Amino acid sequence: MRLRTIHTGNFKLDGGAMFGVVPKSLWNRLNPADENNMCNWAMRCLLVEDGNRLILIDNGIGDKQSEKFFGYYYLNGDHSLEKSLHSAGVDFGDITDVVLTHLHFDHCGGSIRYNQSTDRFVPTFPNATYWSHEAHWDHALNPNPRERASFLKENIVPIEESGQLKFVGTDLRISENIDVILANGHTEKMMCPRINLGERELIFCADLIPSAAHVPPHYVMAYDIRPLDSMTESAAFLDEVVQKNSILFFEHDLLNECGTVEKTDRGFKAGEVFSLESALTM
Repeated sequence: MRLRTIHTGNFKLDGGAMFGVVPKSLWNRLNPADENNMCNWAMRCLLVEDGNRLILIDNGIGDKQSEKFFGYYYLNGDHSLEKSLHSAGVDFGDITDVVLTHLHFDHCGGSIRYNQSTDRFVPTFPNATYWSHEAHWDHALNPNPRERASFLKENIVPIEESGQLKFVGTDLRISENIDVILANGHTEKMMCPRINLGERELIFCADLIPSAAHVPPHYVMAYDIRPLDSMTESAAFLDEVVQKNSILFFEHDLLNECGTVEKTDRGFKAGEVFSLESALTM
């Protein structure tokens, strides 16, 4: 098995939205805001070579939205989905599976591209199976008012129309070495892939724990539709992470790719942070 980080670029979100009721005097030490109260975040994805399958977990915001849309998020950085895959020696057509943790635009926007010659939105990965959870898919197509702006039909509908959509089964398994953990606090049935590395496991946290700064369970994003459930889910999840000494992969942490968790008398806190490359040699 081989794992590689796929950087798709950075974007900015309001610091208060990202940390909810936690005071700025606390979170600003962890992720300093600019003059507009915006913090910079990664859109870090993961490429997993598992046997003869090449599995991409999430794919960033994409490039097909309008300049006005992208202007809200201050896209920055030198990375893109295409450049990062090519740096890894991979073309779009080589991907066999795309695992979509959830269908918010910053996680699935790269799934679909605009084909100018046909004036249509088409799958970016023509030979891939796109994996989602059926309950989440239905939720995204019929969004609540709180999430409506995060679910863009052009990111979602063309996947099903292409015939490339597949839902995880009751065993929640993607491949021989990958299954998913479900979480319902951030959105309905978000999938956090869990990758068996042999003696340890690596968990792609998606928006359950978007950065090392979000390890304490009360550091809950204002974007979450069920914040109290997020706290309960995070605490149970982190208990198991500590017991197993699991490695967490942070999708949105600008500086830290991976990390561990410690449990103290005062609760959970981020432990050691390190690169994916270092994680794979532990």
